[in-house]
Amino acid sequence: MSKQKAPKGTLRQVLSYIRPYRALVALSVALSALCVALTLYVPVLLGRAIDHIAGPEQVDFGVILPILSKVALMVGVTALAQWLVNTVNNRVTYQVVREVRSHAFARLQVLPLSYLDSQPAGDIVSRLIADVDQFSDGLLMGFTQLFTGAVTILGTLGFMLSIRPGIALVVVVLTPLSFVVARFIASRSYSHFRRQSDVRGEQTAFIDEMLTNQKVVKAFGQEQETMKRFDEINGRLEKSSLRAIFFSSLTNPCTRFVNNVVYAAVALAGALLCVSTAGEPEAFTVGSLSALLAYANQYTKPFNEISGVVTELQNALACAARVFRLIGQEAETPDAPDARTLSDVQGRVDIENVFFSYTPERPLIEGFDLNVKPGQHVAIVGPTGCGKTTLINLLMRFYDVNAGSISVEGTDIRSVTRKSLRAGYGMVLQDTWLRAGTIRENVAMGRPDASDEEIRSACERAYAHSFIMRLPRGYDTVIGEDGGALSQGQKQLLCIARVMLCLPPMLILDEATSSIDTRTEMRIQQAFLSMMEGRTAFIVAHRLSTIREADVILVMKSGHIVEQGSHAELLARNGFYAQLYNSQLAG
Repeated sequence: MSKQKAPKGTLRQVLSYIRPYRALVALSVALSALCVALTLYVPVLLGRAIDHIAGPEQVDFGVILPILSKVALMVGVTALAQWLVNTVNNRVTYQVVREVRSHAFARLQVLPLSYLDSQPAGDIVSRLIADVDQFSDGLLMGFTQLFTGAVTILGTLGFMLSIRPGIALVVVVLTPLSFVVARFIASRSYSHFRRQSDVRGEQTAFIDEMLTNQKVVKAFGQEQETMKRFDEINGRLEKSSLRAIFFSSLTNPCTRFVNNVVYAAVALAGALLCVSTAGEPEAFTVGSLSALLAYANQYTKPFNEISGVVTELQNALACAARVFRLIGQEAETPDAPDARTLSDVQGRVDIENVFFSYTPERPLIEGFDLNVKPGQHVAIVGPTGCGKTTLINLLMRFYDVNAGSISVEGTDIRSVTRKSLRAGYGMVLQDTWLRAGTIRENVAMGRPDASDEEIRSACERAYAHSFIMRLPRGYDTVIGEDGGALSQGQKQLLCIARVMLCLPPMLILDEATSSIDTRTEMRIQQAFLSMMEGRTAFIVAHRLSTIREADVILVMKSGHIVEQGSHAELLARNGFYAQLYNSQLAG
């Protein structure tokens, strides 16, 4: 397997989020340095105390007790400073994580639908939650142990040089072994952690899809196939996780072995020096050897901690790279600087020579022309995949055309603000849009300032009032995300009531009564006719019996309008529309 390191771009992005908190980081480093300095001075004091222990009943308590008092004071100050360090590190870490997650969510609001349509929802959720959590764990460990470890290494090296430069040189010579071992393992662990994050996101997306479509899975008896697919993903996750853990777990024992070699070398060199200088004026005492051994232990310990930090940082950077890839996605093309607000909309829509495809290699709509007069009712019919819903996406500017233009009131929709364009449409789709909140809040989503009487009137016209009043708290009943326990038909009635409350100049109805019983559908059709009076309406229908009264029926096939006219005219031609209509009657 080829080596793969954390991309420099990811490191730069992480540092850019930390930069605003550099004052707190500097404070953390200063406090860490204070903790290390106090901790490192303790072995010197203890070494002096050891030198004043000559044997039984010859202990100089007059010297030892003040030293122990200083040690106790240093330990207390160190504990307080360490508490402050942890507090500061936690604050910086979770401020950074909050900003990363906020930026990622804000980016979701401006991403084009082409990106959201092409990415599994579960994978995006995994990036915002699981990956950011992994990133925060690695960042916190980095703040907590990386700085302290680095300062400890420098401090202990300084103290050892001050006690005996020759022995300190032994430590310096053997130190690169730890770096070589840690670098060798870390360079191979990043790719495995990245693979682990990718497969985890795939698994989250699959679970989300299966939970959302559990009824479909059960209805078609796909439980076993679903389990096989899950087991396959789970197996890949197990394999990538084990490899990542295996490589990362090698770091600590390998560096610990090197560190023990360093400790043994210091002990041997120090012992030989004690024996060879015994009795000399500048003798190397047992107390100095004890201090050196303590420093050697403290010097090597951070390498173990740093190796663990490096492992966590590899995982954190792999997760951060996935989050930053989301943040770095190109936003939806913004409104033009001179875009104006579309006002006084009458319902005139002109589509001229429009070409559009979701992917360049698969053309969909080609050379599409349509002129809709204010107040006309345009029905769009055709087989699945012919471009009906795509046309609605283009009218609402969820997608921009590849070529040609779409105009409202003679103005290209790319030169007006999206908000004003979409405010001119009312949409009722086969898929319902409901959010967690009360019935009243869901109906008034397009007009939050609507009065209770207006909301009630809209629900009565949509034939939703009766079932609402049977709910425990009527219009104040709280429903969950996507309607909670409401039936599909009830949810669709609420969406119809929402449009009836706003009554915009243009309407888009995409199988708006598909989930409603026949009796209610007949009433809703009458309500629609009343609502559409004087308004431009685009009606996407699969049941052709519901669009016989449309002014113009567009028959689409493979992205082209193959027939156009009224219901009677199209039947008289005995063409493609007549075939569709007669096949439904035969059915």
